[in-house]
Amino acid sequence: MASPPGGDGLPTMSSLETDLGRGLLFHDSLVVRGGAERVMTQLAQSLPIHGWCVAQWDPQLFPIDLLHAPVHSLGVNASTPVWRTLAGLRAFRQAPLLEPVADWAIFSGFNAPAAVHQRMAQRSILYCHALPRFAYDLEDFYSSQLSLWQRPAFKAFNTFVRYQFEQAIHAMDFVLANSINVQRRLQTFLGLSATVLNPPVPNHRFHWEPDQGYFLSTARLEDFKRVDRIIRAFQGLPEHRLVVTSDGRQRAALEALARGHSNISFTGALSDPELVKTMAQALATIYIPIDEDFGLSPVESMSAGKPVLGVAEGGLLETIVPNETGWLLSADPSVEEIRAGIQSIQPETARSMKAACQERARLFDLPPFIQGIQNAIVPERN
Repeated sequence: MASPPGGDGLPTMSSLETDLGRGLLFHDSLVVRGGAERVMTQLAQSLPIHGWCVAQWDPQLFPIDLLHAPVHSLGVNASTPVWRTLAGLRAFRQAPLLEPVADWAIFSGFNAPAAVHQRMAQRSILYCHALPRFAYDLEDFYSSQLSLWQRPAFKAFNTFVRYQFEQAIHAMDFVLANSINVQRRLQTFLGLSATVLNPPVPNHRFHWEPDQGYFLSTARLEDFKRVDRIIRAFQGLPEHRLVVTSDGRQRAALEALARGHSNISFTGALSDPELVKTMAQALATIYIPIDEDFGLSPVESMSAGKPVLGVAEGGLLETIVPNETGWLLSADPSVEEIRAGIQSIQPETARSMKAACQERARLFDLPPFIQGIQNAIVPERN
C-alpha cells in the first residue's frame, strides 16, 4: 500500500517505518563530503534508520542534524590510503554488533560491506557507487606510477582487497549499481548481476544565476580525475577563467602547477551553499575523469542550468546529451583537445542550454531514487 506523501512529495517518516521497518547505514567514513557521502546522507534524511556505522567520523563536517541518527565510529585512524583500507576492512569485519538487529541495512564503499558478515540486519543491500578501481580496471594505471620494487606489494595488496570485497558482495541479499557503467564492471569482474539505480541530485537545491564568465571544475583533486590537464589547458587560455573547487591529495601539486596564471583560482572544499552559489554563476562545468562510474557533478551542473564539457566514456555517456546539455571530448583528451573544446564554447550557446540542462537533470531527482531504494528493501512493493 502506498504511503501518504509528506510536504516534499515523499512519504512521511512514520508511514515509511510502518512499510519498511528501520534500518542501518554502513559507509567507509564520514570525513570528506564527496558524492557517495551526499547520497548516503540523503538516504539518512529520507528513510527511517537506527543509526550509522563508519570507520571514521568528523562530527564538525557531518553533524548529527545532517545525519539524522546516532553514529557508531570504529575509530580507524590511519594516515595512508593503504593502511586506511587494511584497517577499515579489519574494523568492519570485526565490528561489534549494533542493537537492535535492524530490518534492513544499506552498505556503501569498499570497506564497509565487510560488516555484512556480522548479519546486523535481516536484509542486506549494497549500493555500489564503484568497485575499488585501484584493484580492478585501474590497477595498471596505479602500478605504472610505482617503482619496480613496490609493484609486487601493490599486487598482493590488491589481491587481498579483491578477495574481501567479493566475499562481502556475494553475501549481500541485493545489489544496486549506480550506473550502467558500474553494472557492467560488476558483471565483467565479478560475474554478478546488479540492478541499476542512479544516484539522486535533489533538483530543488540548485538554481541558475547569470554567469560570471568562468568555467568550473568540481572534481576531486585526484590523479584519475585529470584536473591537471584542465589546468594545463587554461595555462594557454589567459582570456578564459577557471575556478577549481573541492580538495584531494593532488591539491598542493595542482596549485603549484597553476602558480603564475592569474586566470586559474582554487577555492578549496566548499560548503553546500557555497558550492551551489559557485555553480549557479559558472558559464559551464568541465569534468573529464577516467571512465567515471556515474558522476554526480555533471548532473548537479545541469540542475543549475549549466552545460558540461565532458568525455565520451563512463557514466557521462548516461547523463550528458551532446550539443543539448553539453559537449563530449574523446575518452582520453589531450591538453590541446581540451583547450580547443573550451575555445569552441560560445557564451550565448552555453546560456541557451539552460532549459534543456534542467529538464535532463530532473530524470535524476530524489523521488525516483528513494522509490528504488524502498523497492530494494521490500521487494514485494514492486
